[in-house]
Amino acid sequence: MPQVYGNIHSIETMGTVDGPGVRFVVFTQGCPMRCLYCHNPDTWNMHENKKMTPDEILLKYDGVKEFTKGGITVTGGEPLHQADFVIELFKKARSKGIHTALDTSGIYFDKNNTRKFDELIKYTSLVLLDIKEIDPDKHKKLTGHSNQNILDFARYLSENSIPVWIRYVVVPNLTDDKNDLMRLGKFLSTLKNIKALDVIPYHDMAIPKYKELQIEYKIKDTKTPSKEETIEARNIILSNMKA
Repeated sequence: MPQVYGNIHSIETMGTVDGPGVRFVVFTQGCPMRCLYCHNPDTWNMHENKKMTPDEILLKYDGVKEFTKGGITVTGGEPLHQADFVIELFKKARSKGIHTALDTSGIYFDKNNTRKFDELIKYTSLVLLDIKEIDPDKHKKLTGHSNQNILDFARYLSENSIPVWIRYVVVPNLTDDKNDLMRLGKFLSTLKNIKALDVIPYHDMAIPKYKELQIEYKIKDTKTPSKEETIEARNIILSNMKA
């Protein structure tokens, strides 16, 4: 079998916001989405940075595993752009008893061809699913893509009983519409596998990256929502999940 390589942007050895516990976080390169609030535009390019094998990743993990007992999270970019690599990495990790988490938007999911996904979920302990916006038209304006595959992926994970943490970023005047938050909660209420709901306030700390990359930051005048506004958004979602 030919060696599988991943195109890797970077590695964080003590991640605390990418799954349970302190984690070893692998940032993959490449993403088809162009979210207006993306904080990792340096991962968009599909071809930059260095190649690594799953064994090389696990060797680095072994060097710090006493400090990263939570497990391994693969994020990006969009890790499903490199599904074969993630499958091989998670397969090897699980054989060592390592907890595996996938941080994804689910954009590459195809309900008519789930072969690779069926293989991937065999070795996936947890999915951190980024739902950007429930309204399809607003989602396309926000990311450049439809949200149909993403919602299909959420249903697929529920049907296969894969534990999921939902992530949702509150962006003023973009993703904070009360009716949309209610719709999101009602959609999430149909899923049977949600273990956590992370509602995250938008921030503009990526602006220097955009300047360096000479990419226009289209929402530079958007303010960070207050703690109270973020809590209110979460409560709207939660109340409709329970309705």
